[in-house]
Amino acid sequence: MIDLYTASTPNGHKASCTLEELGLPYEVHALDLSAAEQRSEEYLALNPNGRIPAIVDRGADNLAIFESGAIMIYLAEKAGKLLPTDRAGRARVMQWLMFQMGGIGPMMGQANVFYRYFPEKIQSVIDRYQNECRRLFEVLDRRLGESEWLADDYSIADIANWCWVRTYKWSGVSRDGLPNLDRWLSVMKEKPGLRRGVQIPVKIDSILEDEEAAKKFIESAGKFVQR
Repeated sequence: MIDLYTASTPNGHKASCTLEELGLPYEVHALDLSAAEQRSEEYLALNPNGRIPAIVDRGADNLAIFESGAIMIYLAEKAGKLLPTDRAGRARVMQWLMFQMGGIGPMMGQANVFYRYFPEKIQSVIDRYQNECRRLFEVLDRRLGESEWLADDYSIADIANWCWVRTYKWSGVSRDGLPNLDRWLSVMKEKPGLRRGVQIPVKIDSILEDEEAAKKFIESAGKFVQR
């Protein structure tokens, strides 16, 4: 059994979607980020960085793992799925997983902060992050014009990138003129495991589509994000 410590964010969804797609049994422990539960001494013992997600594998002497990418790799290796064992196949998955970890995630995260949460709207900063997100989307689109999936076969690399890219409206980034990315997003969102995974621990899709719901969320979350 896996204990999953998480919240409803793209990084949290990377772990829950992976668990769902692999069919591994797990128990959810939802953390209230606005109440700083991720900074409690109990949680810091699992993840010294005080971020979500983290997991504890009860079947492996209560092994605790933090960082969403590390969690995805561990779970895929544990289940023997979504990560090839041959050197070339594994390298292809790793490079697109790291593309998300080092590019898509940080750039969309910063776009979110300055476009949605920051009290001052500094347009040059917003443009910088939104433009870089768009450039990264174009990289994905080009790759997905060559292959059905990012690393030839469906893998944790697809899950990691999808959990962030699906929130493009929240970052204020355009998807216009990216047919291959559109095709991939449409296929991904129909996968049952992914549909379940993005509802853990709670469903938040309304804030991605409804401006009124988004406004209320920003009011409650803005101060926490800035802090």
